[in-house]
Amino acid sequence: MKHFEEVKSLLDEKYDLYNRPDFIADDPVSIPHLFTKKQDIEISAFFASILAWGQRKTIINKCKELMAMMGNSPHEFILNHSENDLKDLMHFKHRTFNDIDTLYFIHFFKEFYQEHDSLEEAFLLGKSSDDSEFMKQSLIAFHHFFFASELAPQRTRKHIATPERKSACKRINMFLRWMVRQDDRGVDFGIWHKIKPADLICPCDLHVDRVARKLGLIQRKQTDWQTAEELTQALRKMDANDPVKYDFALFGLGIMEGYGR
Repeated sequence: MKHFEEVKSLLDEKYDLYNRPDFIADDPVSIPHLFTKKQDIEISAFFASILAWGQRKTIINKCKELMAMMGNSPHEFILNHSENDLKDLMHFKHRTFNDIDTLYFIHFFKEFYQEHDSLEEAFLLGKSSDDSEFMKQSLIAFHHFFFASELAPQRTRKHIATPERKSACKRINMFLRWMVRQDDRGVDFGIWHKIKPADLICPCDLHVDRVARKLGLIQRKQTDWQTAEELTQALRKMDANDPVKYDFALFGLGIMEGYGR
């Protein structure tokens, strides 16, 4: 029990240190913070999370470039663009995410927002009576929904992770944390209310994984969906209502402090 209390004390301290507004500027979460309209926040946050691959500075610059191509009004652009307006997007590329992927994302969002007010609706498709499986089934259902169109390119599927492929789904889980977590710290948005913070799964990337293993929060050898669930279960023992708040602590320890290297 001493070990548990020591780990919880450390994570509470680091959560308090890193979950504050000065964290925003150097993180991809800064992209949705450029906007105030709910749909603009959702769309920009979704792109920022999916493109969160590589150096954070590069990610932020590429996201700003993409938002500028949409006139810094992504929701309006998506609903009202002409074919001619899409020409600039043909030049967008980040790592393996290219113009084909960008145009399909725009297509999906146009179809979706013509029928729905909030992207949260797309993540409620897996809702069932079994709350323990909610996020897993939600992300599986979202992936099928996102690629339901006959226009969906095969190559784009790799950019949206799913537990069906055993992925830890780090980027989608990070996006959901931004949208769902509610506190007065100013980093996460808390603009979705049908999904609860208690439902969330901790984003599990290389840095979080390394720190969590050093702290004894993960025993599973590989990093996959089950690992993310195992980590979240451990964090729920520290805060059952908001386990993913400790993402700030694990990420900060790994990236800012090099803990576990």
